[in-house]
Order: sequence, then structure tokens, then C-alpha cells
Amino acid sequence: MSSARRPVTTGSVQVTEDNGFLTLGIPTILVERLAREGITEPFPIQVATIPDLLAGRDVLGRGQTGSGKTLAFGLPTLARMIEERRHRNARKPHALVLVPTRELAMQVSDALEPLVHVAGLRHKLVAGGLSYTTQISALQRGVDLLIATPGRLIDLIERGAVDLSEVTTTILDEADHMAEMGFLPEVTTILDHIPDGGQRMLFSATLDHGVDTLVERYLTDPVTHSTDDATASVTTMRHFAFLIDPQHKKPITAELANRAGRTIVFVRTKLGADRVATQLREAGVLAAALHGGLSQGVRNRVLGGFRDGSLPVLVATDVAARGIHVDDVSLVLQIDPPADHKDYLHRSGRTARAGEDGSVVTLVLPHQRKPVERLLKAAGVDATPTRVAPGGDLVVAAGGSTPSGEPISEAALARLLEPPKAQRRFPRAARGVRPGDKGGYRPPFRRDA
Repeated sequence: MSSARRPVTTGSVQVTEDNGFLTLGIPTILVERLAREGITEPFPIQVATIPDLLAGRDVLGRGQTGSGKTLAFGLPTLARMIEERRHRNARKPHALVLVPTRELAMQVSDALEPLVHVAGLRHKLVAGGLSYTTQISALQRGVDLLIATPGRLIDLIERGAVDLSEVTTTILDEADHMAEMGFLPEVTTILDHIPDGGQRMLFSATLDHGVDTLVERYLTDPVTHSTDDATASVTTMRHFAFLIDPQHKKPITAELANRAGRTIVFVRTKLGADRVATQLREAGVLAAALHGGLSQGVRNRVLGGFRDGSLPVLVATDVAARGIHVDDVSLVLQIDPPADHKDYLHRSGRTARAGEDGSVVTLVLPHQRKPVERLLKAAGVDATPTRVAPGGDLVVAAGGSTPSGEPISEAALARLLEPPKAQRRFPRAARGVRPGDKGGYRPPFRRDA
């Protein structure tokens, strides 16, 4: 199925009978909003799950990153709320999307906001690092759809600021990541506050770390849908394993990052992310670090620059990168190999999204060769560690080139990541920013959400 978007339409659109979302049973008002963005054909996981979700079934979804699961659960959820609008308590949330990180919560919110708006519904994002006051105020006014991270939602429940007694639809997105991050106690506490009998959906790449227990305890006779297996199956993704000498790691990293398009560089630690980002800027490659040691404001600005293309290279730890869902990432560069094949697949899923091309390059030091070979085999990747040197043919074949060598100053990076002066000087209302927007930048409607 083609994943290409048609040109965005600003005026009215005509929805034809063969529109893929219309044939699945999605309400016309939502189908028309999607069509305005050129989105007329659903992705496989959407085709698989939407009929069962519209029928009220519990669903266990297994799909790779970029497979379109946000719309897979979002469209049926909104369709149900549109249908039941007259019979609901307008002050309490009726649908809950639980996600592991602030960044993912923000992207889910961005993806669903246009649909929530045309449906005449209200939604709110609640997550750590964001203002308690605005979140509590929105909950007091009334919210139909609540998008939340576990820790902040528990805080709000304990403060008596949110009542989940009217929630009829619950979605756990990236449940395996929530489990890996130690959130299962909070997740179970939240689920225990939600009445039995509602519809529940769980999306997870694996059932490890207790996710299987969640499925058994909270889902009723779930239908399981999977669009991939536990190996690398994306045909538009190229995989390289470069066997390098330790002294060549720094220049080869700079050459690979010096390319057209967006690049995500994976490292093990926060200190490593800062160090590598600094080294890339010293070589003339514009890069910034993303990790949990940064303030939320800095993380938001770094992600905003990466999304809009003004920051081409992101150096990230695994935990920080779990909330990154950005199209047109041409390269995932692993300068520290992942811990296991599942982490490899999570990392590589940041590229070749929505049918686009992408490359995954893993740098392998001599002592790492054997474990990386086992990891690649477990991930289903046909790549053998091959020796390369700076400026080598394989580096060029992977899209790399020699950087300018002219350092990028810290002041230049700061200017890039700061909001424009006009946005700092004028209040939000004067800038035409709607309540709930996260700054002046508004991301495009995501085809693969």
C-alpha cells in the first residue's frame, strides 16, 4: 500500500466512496479532515485494528514504530465519543491515552488535535515538566480525551484534580517502554481507578517486563493484530555494520553525520551525548544532545529544531529517543551498539518510516565484533561487520562526506534553539497561539501517526 501523501488542501474536499477510511466506517467529518491533508489510504495496522475497535473489542496491537498506530486507536476512539456525545458527563474524561514519555505525549496530542477539533471535542495533555496550573484548570473545565504520562496522572489523581470514573476507552501506547522504565505499578494503579467493562487497547512491540500480565489482567478476550515480527522487515531500510579502529571513531562519526536530511546518533549515556554533540559541532556539523538531564524547555526546543529541519543532527540516549517520532530521518547512527536486538529494532525504527528510505549504521570496535554479529542475527539483519576507515568508499556509500572542519559556536547553537524574540516579548494570545499549543511551532499532520 502506498504511503505517499497527496498535496495538502486548504479548502473543502470531496470524499469519494473508495476512500479507505470511509470504507472502514470512520465518521465522514474525520475522513474529510484527513483528506484535507491528503490522507486517504490507511496503513496496514489501521486496516487491521479499526473494524474491531469500532465494534468495541479489546485489542492487543503489535506494530513497528511509524506503522500508524496513533490513528489506529485515535480514529475509533473519537468516533465512539462523537456517537456517545449526548450521553456523557461533560466534566469528566471519557477516553485516556497513557504513554511513557512527555515527548510521545506531545506527539500523540499533535497528531490527534486536528481531529479532536473538527469533532467538537476537548483534549488535554498532562505530563511532568509542564504546568500543574494549566493542566488542573483544563481538567476543571472538562476534557473528553486525556493524554497522560503515568507519573503526572498519579499526581493529579492524588490531588483530586482528575476523576477517571467515566472513562470508557483506555489506550496503553508503547506499553513495553512503560514497563522498561519502571512504570507498571503506576499503570496498574491508574487502571484500577477506571471502571470495568470499558474498551481497552494495548500497543506494544513486545510482551516482556510484565506487559503480558497487563494483557491478562486488564484486557477481555483481546483480538491480536501484528504488522511485523520481532526482526527487521522494512524493505526500504539499509543496514551497515562498520568495523573501525578506536582512533577512527570520532572522524567517521562526523563524516556519517555530515549528510543531507536528519540524522539520529545513539549513545549509551547522557555524558556521551553531550560529548559527541560537542565533537560534531567542533567538526562543523550542527548537532545537539537530547537526554533526561536537560530541562524540559531545552528538550522541547531541541526536538522542535529537529522536527522543522533547522537542527539536522540529534545525539540521543535510548530513553530520550523513545518519544521521537519524526519523518524523514535518513540515518540512524549507532556509535554505541545497543544492548540487545530489541533495542536495535527500536532504534532502527526511527528511520525508513511511512515507506521512506533510510539507513542504519552501527560502529563496531574490534572487541565488540562477536556480540554485534549475534545481535544482528537475532534482529534478522543481513549485515556483516566490514572494516572501514575515514573517507572510505563504504562511508560515502552510506551517505557520509567530509565535514567543513569550521567549528559551530555555542552561541550559534543557542540562537538556533531560542524562541524568536517576538515570541518571547508578546503574550501567547497576541501571537495567535491557541490554548494548549506548545509554542508558535505547529507540526504538520502526520501521515503515519
